[in-house]
Amino acid sequence: MLSLNEARESLRIDGTDNDNIISALLEAIPSYIEVATGMTVSQQNTEPLINSVSRFILQLWYNAEQSDSEKLQRTIDSLLKAITLKADKS
Repeated sequence: MLSLNEARESLRIDGTDNDNIISALLEAIPSYIEVATGMTVSQQNTEPLINSVSRFILQLWYNAEQSDSEKLQRTIDSLLKAITLKADKS
């Protein structure tokens, strides 16, 4: 799971004004990934793709009105499919 500092860096945010929002989003991501892929939170801790997809999900959720949201969603969907395949093999 991403740390708050990693999340701020990923979102390119300086300061701590939005930390409550970012923290809430970070807390929701593992459950979202589990529902979408079947990979448990404990399995996610050892899967390298989780940090990548978490950053993309965070960007999409935090900046939902951005112009690249469709491209971002396609990237997330592809990564979630790859994670689902890995979860199925576990």
